Amino acid sequence: MASKMTRSDRETWTPTREEYTQLWKESRLSIPPLIRIPAAAITAFSVGMTLGLAHGSKMAGLRFRAEHAHRLPTTTTGWYLYHKSKNYHLAYGGLKEGVKVGARLSVLSTAMFCAENLFDVYRGTKDLFSTVMASLAVAGGFSFWNRFSAAETARTAKKGLIFGLAYGAIQDVVSLAKGRPVRYVDFIRRHIGKSTQLQGNTT
Repeated sequence: MASKMTRSDRETWTPTREEYTQLWKESRLSIPPLIRIPAAAITAFSVGMTLGLAHGSKMAGLRFRAEHAHRLPTTTTGWYLYHKSKNYHLAYGGLKEGVKVGARLSVLSTAMFCAENLFDVYRGTKDLFSTVMASLAVAGGFSFWNRFSAAETARTAKKGLIFGLAYGAIQDVVSLAKGRPVRYVDFIRRHIGKSTQLQGNTT
């Protein structure tokens, strides 16, 4: 009976206002993971959709012109149908590439932020080291999935490392600005404080 009560309590548990506020305060960028991860996926899809739409429509236009260069219309009606067909191919090619690039970026973004959150929970702290490890893990998985060569895998890992360091550092700066502790920064401060204290004692 006690176990059933406990399970029921967990199912009906709702956070208090103070716990809810604390959750937002302690989360990365002051946004809880259940909101931050979907928001990142939607943002990545939107960016990928925009880039893919522009690139896809451009390539579709070039391909259409190349395929019809030897049979250009000679009448007004023919040119009207030519441009109508061309616009259709531009829209279809752009939409197809946009969805493809958007979905790819969305999956990579979701994987990266989920991995980052897992490392945060496992390590018990939120800092750039979790972000770097998540970026490298996703870069490695992406390289394995696409069967990259050793050189391509190294380049992908380098890009993941740069992104992890940059994005992780930005998040740490935001955390410090909002008064949230960052473990390695606190460690450096304590180390510098001890060194200063020892130098003061020796003098």
